[in-house]
Amino acid sequence: MAAADDWVARTAGLVRAEAERRHPGEAPTCASGISPSGAVHLGNLRELMVPHLVANEVRTQGAPCRHILSWDDYDRLRRVPAGFPASFAEHVGRPLSAVPDPCDRHPNWAEHFKEPLRESLARLGVLVTEISQTQMYTSGAYTEQIVTAMRRRADIGAVLARYQTRRTEPDEDDPQPAAARDYYPFKPYCAACGRDDTTVTAYDDQTTEITYTCACGAHAGPTPIAQVAGKLVWKVDWPMRWAYERVTFEPAGVDHSSPGSSFTVGGELVSEIFGGEMPLHFGYAFVGTSGGSSKMSGSAGGAPTPADALEIFEPPLIRWLYARRRPEQSITLAFNQEVGRVYDEWDALSRKVADGTADAPARTVYARAAGTAEGPLPVTPRPLPFRTLASVADISAGDVTQILRIVRDLTAPEPVATLEEVRPRLDCAQAWVARYLDPADRTQIRREPDLDRLADLTDAERDAIKILTERMGEDWSYDGLTTLVYGIPKLQRGLLITAPPDAELKVVQRTWFVLLYQLLIGKDTGPRMPTLLLALGQDRIRSLLTPG
Repeated sequence: MAAADDWVARTAGLVRAEAERRHPGEAPTCASGISPSGAVHLGNLRELMVPHLVANEVRTQGAPCRHILSWDDYDRLRRVPAGFPASFAEHVGRPLSAVPDPCDRHPNWAEHFKEPLRESLARLGVLVTEISQTQMYTSGAYTEQIVTAMRRRADIGAVLARYQTRRTEPDEDDPQPAAARDYYPFKPYCAACGRDDTTVTAYDDQTTEITYTCACGAHAGPTPIAQVAGKLVWKVDWPMRWAYERVTFEPAGVDHSSPGSSFTVGGELVSEIFGGEMPLHFGYAFVGTSGGSSKMSGSAGGAPTPADALEIFEPPLIRWLYARRRPEQSITLAFNQEVGRVYDEWDALSRKVADGTADAPARTVYARAAGTAEGPLPVTPRPLPFRTLASVADISAGDVTQILRIVRDLTAPEPVATLEEVRPRLDCAQAWVARYLDPADRTQIRREPDLDRLADLTDAERDAIKILTERMGEDWSYDGLTTLVYGIPKLQRGLLITAPPDAELKVVQRTWFVLLYQLLIGKDTGPRMPTLLLALGQDRIRSLLTPG
């Protein structure tokens, strides 16, 4: 199934039609799967956003649609993520739900990583039905399917073997040779040590009794398989769940969608073994962050999470970043200076939608970002430019009284009453300055005037400063100061303050700005000059430019 121009609407239509064909009168099911083995990163978020957009589109059309999130919390802990104590290596091979919580606030390791994603999904308006694979396996929900897989192990092995002929390394999900006579698609967790370093040595198709050994030295069985902790290997588990949950649509990363991949194998097993149908699907490209777009890995550690992104991006903007790209297009989320540009693009789109000049595709994507079938997402009441708020946060060093004063000046002649009017965007800007702004780019206001530089001013420079300090109070606003600081070189040349600048005048303006930055913050560049002046206030400006 290929993603087209409006891939969301097209896919939603296909999903509705396919669900009705397969199970008349039953709501379609879109599926996502997440392994809480480590921090759930922004690449994982695409696993959720693609089916969410489709399921939400179906609900927007007035039809029911289920979006399930299968937590693969019964998977083994493969490795200890970077940043966690090496002592957790003791638990490698045990189910994620059986590994202790690293912070002692959650029931187990898996719940530690689920909680922040749940909170992020709620803020993003992503509505899911959660399914714990630990609960499903340990409750016996899959017993019939496990027994079927074990009885049909030769057929499963034959399918897997067709895609293992060129493999040089063992499959981590299924380390046993699929074509071997002793192949078993079920991996027990040892009753003695809790790990999956086990080898099935026998299985009775009639009694369903299983026997296994473990690397720890334990021997178990024969025991009815319904009484043995364990799970189907991944390439068998996935198609089993497609059939069990009657999944209509489930996308996957491009690595799972290539020839010979999990989808290819699963497509055969779901029908031949479990009597179901392969979901509609397509592959989606990876998500990266500024500085590179390589595939993220939560178990490797360090990859930004949805919670990280929500610290600096408003929820509708994150939805927009995912919704505006077709699944086969990669996504790069900026955490550096590009954040300001992204906000500018979103604000420009918002204005076009508001005044009716946005084209139909842009309006559609905006609607999917700004809200869901359940209603609109919260927005900043007075959305000032992000770059401006970041400059305010930088200059004020987080002083709330200072921030309110500056923001009131910025919003004249209808000043904000409280900072709540510019939140959550202000909070995002403050978080970005605190976490991602290079210390070398931080703004440090001079404590004392640069007397040596002031003594060396030319007559023209003194005249420019005199005009600024005398006239800045006439229109103490962002627009008024913008007109004044750009207009002073014009006035000095006998032009109107509103005259359009030529190339030569632009050079003079730039030289004038460098002088102001040097005298105010000791650098050649800095925040936008009107914002800087508003932040400093008239008295501080005069003290640094005209001491004495």
